[in-house]
Amino acid sequence: MSRSSDRDFTFPQGFLWGAATAAHQIEGSPLADGAGPSIWTRFAHTPGMTLNGDTGDVACDHYRRWKDDVKLMRELGLKAYRFSTSWSRILPEGSGRVNQAGLDFYSRLVDELLANDIEPLLTLYHWDLPAALDDRGGWLNRDCADWFAEYGRVLYRALDGRVKKWVTLNEPWVVTDGGYLHGALAPGHRSKYEAPIASHNLMRAHGAAVQAYRAEGQHEIGLVVNIEPKYPATDSAEDAAATRRAHAYMNEQYLHPALLGHYPPELREIFGDAWPEFPAEDFDLIVQPLDFVGINYYTRSVTTANDSYPLKAGGVRQPLGTYTETGWEVFPQGLTDLLLWFKQTYGDLPLYVTENGAAFFDPAAAEDGRVRDPLRIDYIRKHLRAIHDAIAAGVDVRGYMAWSLLDNLEWSLGYSKRFGIVHVNYETQARTPKDSARWYSGIIASHGRILSDPLPY
Repeated sequence: MSRSSDRDFTFPQGFLWGAATAAHQIEGSPLADGAGPSIWTRFAHTPGMTLNGDTGDVACDHYRRWKDDVKLMRELGLKAYRFSTSWSRILPEGSGRVNQAGLDFYSRLVDELLANDIEPLLTLYHWDLPAALDDRGGWLNRDCADWFAEYGRVLYRALDGRVKKWVTLNEPWVVTDGGYLHGALAPGHRSKYEAPIASHNLMRAHGAAVQAYRAEGQHEIGLVVNIEPKYPATDSAEDAAATRRAHAYMNEQYLHPALLGHYPPELREIFGDAWPEFPAEDFDLIVQPLDFVGINYYTRSVTTANDSYPLKAGGVRQPLGTYTETGWEVFPQGLTDLLLWFKQTYGDLPLYVTENGAAFFDPAAAEDGRVRDPLRIDYIRKHLRAIHDAIAAGVDVRGYMAWSLLDNLEWSLGYSKRFGIVHVNYETQARTPKDSARWYSGIIASHGRILSDPLPY
């Protein structure tokens, strides 16, 4: 068996290298220039809902510093930038009146990206539902499919052609598990009866937005899910059954309806009397042809029969494992396993790894101006190798978006966790590329070849 240093880690021609962000996490100025509030504006300003009362009022001030941030992307050699648009910037009431100032902001951003040879990947929804729509029931209201399709059409008509890769939803599992089941994320509900309804309506909205794109757009549209492999803690039948339920709940709950037209049967067992009977015609709307799927991968879970999904998140901590600041095990093999599982389950649909990264403790910049983050370099390196292994095994992976371009608001955890390859001083808004950013630039420039080189520390 050859040593890893003897391997050729060059990625396929055309592989898309980039980084990702989300609107509410970086933009700041959430109510500027006619924008309406989102559920995250409301949630973060509710006492006790976020760590230290942190809000997205300023965040990384990207709304005002976007041009400098694009310049930074170009300097790092990024070939793509995945970002989301704020629904309530564009439609302050969620539907109806278009706020041209909000739409113009994203138009200028897209133009600047293209002028710097950076391909935009636009996500319509990264968790920031307009508060006005939440007042009408939010994702519990079946009308949300029409609202979302209307929002999509506004953007398609304004940006399609300049934007050639579109995403409907980012991580619907987090939207419902955090926002409707456990209450840790906006809108902060806690109900096992609401969670399946919100999930189903998200998928209906996804289908409606894809239908709208087929009528309006000329390029590609997909869905982004966060998934993680579930491994049984022991060989017992009980742990195997719990692992199967966990896998269905997190990994199949959204992919099955989107790609196969039905839910995994375990969901009825998981939710019991809270699982509704959904109209058969809903699945005709949900199962739209997709051009790609985005995979967000961070960690795995080792599952036991004591894990009760969905009411209790499971996972046995591994005594020899390396863990990030968010308590997630570093397990790159899980990414290879997931990509292979996707191909075996859903076929040869093109894939992008649309988020992958880690929060580690980052020291302040040293006297030489460097922010040294060797653990993040090691994390990204191992996961890129895992992707290369999956490609070598026949999985059609076409790009990688590091999470995240910038340190930012980590939702209800506030500014306590730093995922960025670029350090942000939240007091001065100064950006300092970390060692991981410089190293990633070399990965991009070499098309992955330097993954076989010794680490730069």
